[in-house]
Amino acid sequence: QVQLLESGGGLVQTGGSLRLSCAASGSIRNLGNMAWYRQAPGKQREFVATITVTGFSTYLESVKGRFTILRDNAKNTVDLQMDNLKPEDTAVYYCNAYDRQWYWGQGTQVTVSS
Repeated sequence: QVQLLESGGGLVQTGGSLRLSCAASGSIRNLGNMAWYRQAPGKQREFVATITVTGFSTYLESVKGRFTILRDNAKNTVDLQMDNLKPEDTAVYYCNAYDRQWYWGQGTQVTVSS
């Protein structure tokens, strides 16, 4: 089993920044793609960004140019740097990773006030 632990959420004003971190631990063998998803109240969970082992990243269109996903393979971590935050970014953010199966973290709340 692999455990994912997120940190870094909080309350920020519109235009502010937050950095989320996710650390993988446990029975790690070959950590593959890592990603961030989010779920706003009353909405389905949606993809935000993903990064491969080699550093190739893909983003949700609405966060392009504002969010950056970063990965440290030596530390088994993935971060999400979020700049120019908007109220519509308010959600619980979840870390996601693949190592023989998909794993999810428990989530961290991000609230952007207008």
